[in-house]
Parts: sequence; structure tokens; C-alpha cells
Amino acid sequence: MVRSGCARWAYWFARRSLGLEFHNSVHGGGCRGFSSGICSSSRILGLQNLDNVKRKDAVWGLFLHCNLGPRRSFHGTGSMHMASRDYYDILGVSKNASASEIKKAYYALAKKLHPDTNKDDADAEIKFQEVQKAYEVLKDEEKRALYDKVGPDAFEEHAHGGGPGGPFGPGFNPFEDIFNGGGMNDFFKNIFNQGGFGGQDVKVSLELSFMEAVQGCTKTVTFQAAVPCETCGGTGVPPGTRPETCRPCRGSGMIFMQKGPFRLQTTCTHCGGTGKTVTSFCKSCKGERVMRGQKSVKLDIAPGVDDNETMKVFRSGGADPDGNQPGDLYVTIKVREDPVFRREGPDIHVDTVISFTQAILGGTIQVPTLTGDVVLKIRPGTQHGQKVVLKKKGIRTRSSASYGDQYVHFNVSIPSNLTQRQRMLIEEFAKEEQREYDKGAATAAGASS
Repeated sequence: MVRSGCARWAYWFARRSLGLEFHNSVHGGGCRGFSSGICSSSRILGLQNLDNVKRKDAVWGLFLHCNLGPRRSFHGTGSMHMASRDYYDILGVSKNASASEIKKAYYALAKKLHPDTNKDDADAEIKFQEVQKAYEVLKDEEKRALYDKVGPDAFEEHAHGGGPGGPFGPGFNPFEDIFNGGGMNDFFKNIFNQGGFGGQDVKVSLELSFMEAVQGCTKTVTFQAAVPCETCGGTGVPPGTRPETCRPCRGSGMIFMQKGPFRLQTTCTHCGGTGKTVTSFCKSCKGERVMRGQKSVKLDIAPGVDDNETMKVFRSGGADPDGNQPGDLYVTIKVREDPVFRREGPDIHVDTVISFTQAILGGTIQVPTLTGDVVLKIRPGTQHGQKVVLKKKGIRTRSSASYGDQYVHFNVSIPSNLTQRQRMLIEEFAKEEQREYDKGAATAAGASS
């Protein structure tokens, strides 16, 4: 009787906590690409005659045939199960790689495989998303620790709500998690935190100048996405009308049936699980509640953003037909090349031209930096291709308050046209140089003899 009482208590709490409605509104009896609840056609809500049923089996009965693993996808297409590629192999790093090594490998691959630079490669976007997916897991210490523990296949099943333990991921034990773990509150919190329901995600590109990327700026991006229907205000029905309560399910969205000791419920086919029926739909959106339209989002670009970096702007993507949670906006930064500065991470490089007399005798020259021109001293005997470092004159790193360096590369210019006097002086210099060379050679010969 104690076991039966515990199971009944768990069942009662689940019904009370979830309000008997795990399902999300489904128009037309089908599930949209981004579901926000249970889309299975049937599931077990209650159990009777539990005296002869084990406690763990009783609790499992609450979740049998449930699909609590909502998915979000840019393409809205499912995939058949197959052996998952190792994330370390995808990024080309070892399992002992440091966070910086993983980040460096990711940036290199992202730049190489970005679809915008591989328009002729039909698989470029798939490869690019695969690299992004691997990096998102391995850059997070907790996700990486779990991945290292369970391996790629189990981790993929966990991420998609499959594998051992049902839709809750590998190793899930509902009885232990409820009664021995963090309690009922943590249990249900973990279920709904798997979430990712709502509107469709949107990806756009934003082009910046070199200085805009270095110094930061404010930009507005405009793109096409799902927006609430203006005609019906997002209700899906003509203005002035209201949906009616579905009679077969009495507004619950579910039809209940008794199968032996189990009480089952199925989605009402008359209203598609919404609990509401309408006699006519909005002519503009045809009952979908959202339409394709133009949307603008203002962005604050952080200083130091680099080429091919992607910003995630939460809830700024496509509108959710249910009005719950819009999708996210992913903005890929494209930085135009600068005629003066070249960037390598936080460091910048500048080429400057000096005359051959400056290279020989030394002198001073003005050099551009991110904060303005500075006077740089040229040492006598400076060689072509030689470089000097201006400390802390580079780009500020976003992860710390430190700055990169600026490298100045010297290019020695050789004049192609000389005046008669210039030629005479250089010829005299050449003769003097030759005499010094001959004198040194004679000295070396006498010493060897």
C-alpha cells in the first residue's frame, strides 16, 4: 500500500503541475516544424489498480509514449539515426585539446567552410553547421564533460530526446529523479528546460568596415521573416469573430478512452488538439496567424568583432504562431578589407615605405595606428622587410582588458631615376665601397699566407 500510495501521489502531482495539458495548440491536427509540446497521437495520463504495479513502472506510466523533446531546426526536416561523427575529429583536434586550441581550430574551419565563400559546394552549409555544432558542445565545459563521458552516439540521442531512458536522455530514471533526486520541482524544471519551441530561426549577413568592426557600432538589419498577421492581429480568424469551443472534446483538445487498467487520451481529430473550432479563417494569413513580411532589428556591435563571427540575438527571429516565443536571429559578420591595416586576431599589421637613404642613415617617419598617426624612429641600417612592434597598439580583446600589438613592416624604395649629381655621388660611394672590400680581401689573404 505504501508503494501504491507513492505512485498515486506522483500521478496526482504530475496532473496538477502540468494542468493535464502537455500538448501545444496544433492547427489542423498536425505538428508544425517547431513544436512546443507533445505531438504524439496518444499517451497514458493515468493509472488505476496500482496495488499490484511496481512503483517505478507506475511512474513510467505517466510518460509512456510522450515526446517531451521539442526540436528546432533551420530546415525542419528529421534525420534517420546513424553513427555520429566524433566532435574532436570534426574540428581536427585531440581529446586533450585546450579551450584555446578548440577555438582556434573552429575559427579556421568556419572561415574555410562558410557557405558564402563556397557557393559552388552544395555540401558547404552542412559541413559548416557540423563544425558549429561540434564547437558549441566542446567550448562549454559541462557539455564537453558529458560528451567525453557518454560518447558521440549517446550524446546525440540525449540532445534529441532519444536513447536509453526514453525521451529524457540516457541514464534517466524517473523514480530516482523524482523521489531521490532534486525533488518534483527540479524534475519538471529539467523537462521544460529542454525547450526550444516557438518561431523559426533566421540567419542573415551583415557587412562592416574594418574600423566599424574594430571600434564597435550600431547597425540595423532588415530581413524577411514570419510576422504576426496585421489583418487579424495574429488570431487567425476574421476581425470581430472568435473561435468556438470544440464540442467532441469539450474544449480539452483530447479524447479520453479506458483500456484495461490504463486511462488513455488521444488528440481530438475534430479540432486538431486546439480545443477550438472556427467556421472561417482570416483571408490574409489563411488561419496561420503569421505571414511572411519584413522585419528590422537594431544591433549593438561589440568592439573587436572579427570576420565570420556569428552573433545570436535571442527572440528576434520569426514570430511564433502561438504567440509564445519568437525564433532567434543569427547574424554573421562580414568585415571588408582595409587598404592600410591587416588583422590577425588582436594584432594588426601596417606596411610603410622608406627611402634607401633613410634605411642607411636612419631617420623618422609617420605611421598610422588605430588611434591616429605616430612618429616612428628608423634605425640606421634598417633592412627591407624588417619590422618593428608597437606594443598595445592593436585591437582590444573582448575576453580581457588587454590589447594586441601593431607590427610595422619596412619596404625600402629604390629610385629608378637619378640626377647626374645623385649618380655621381652614388658612383663615388660604390668606388669607396669597392676599395674597402679590396682592402679587406687583401688583409684576409695576408693573414692566411
